[in-house]
Amino acid sequence: MRKPIVAGNWKMNLSLADSRALAAGIVDAVADYSGCEIVVAPSAVSLAGVGEVLADSRVRLAAQNMHWAGGGAYTGELSAQMLADVGASWVILGHSERRQFFGESDEGVNHKTHVALQAGLTPIVCVGETLEEREGERTLQKIELQVRAALAGIRAEDAPRVVIAYEPIWAIGTGKTATAVQAQAIHQAIRKLIAEVFDTSVADALRILYGGSVKPANIAELIAQPDLDGALIGGASLKADSFSAIAKIVDEYTA
Repeated sequence: MRKPIVAGNWKMNLSLADSRALAAGIVDAVADYSGCEIVVAPSAVSLAGVGEVLADSRVRLAAQNMHWAGGGAYTGELSAQMLADVGASWVILGHSERRQFFGESDEGVNHKTHVALQAGLTPIVCVGETLEEREGERTLQKIELQVRAALAGIRAEDAPRVVIAYEPIWAIGTGKTATAVQAQAIHQAIRKLIAEVFDTSVADALRILYGGSVKPANIAELIAQPDLDGALIGGASLKADSFSAIAKIVDEYTA
């Protein structure tokens, strides 16, 4: 059985003090939840401080991005080893905002995914379509392109360590959410695609998250879908009560 994941992407929000306080609140709130993995991704400047708060807790630390190089003249970037040094064991790669605003390519996301796996980090690789692509009935074409590119060259034995996050771009921060039926259809298509790239055992093991205005009010219907293995959460992860409420629903569903 695939263990669900509840991951919070704090994006470019919160001071160091606020980040530590939020992390502490989440640690306390989810202390008894064992049915799902819980991950938070603070800003880069708060990684070390939040890592200290999360130490010895069941909440894992993620970075929001990573460079593929081990070091060198890459001003402003962070390597996989730097992330591991501050306690991060997960990393978000290829988020739509990175692709849209910073020109990240499918090839670059694939490169980073290889490096993350080699460094022992769990990569959450984001894929998703724009509203124009959905209305033009090009969703599956876009998703297949991104998933195949992200997994290119990954060994079958390593593939289940990759987490795919389906985030329809039109639903990120807009208050709009794909219906449970819409989300399930894409998640099912992604799992079928993974079976084509590798085999059914890999497809059955690899976890696929949904992201896009996830909140306590809609998580129950989403997590009930057979191919949906948790959520990558934006705005609702910035408050301990809403984030832990989502985690509680997921945890109770898997109990």
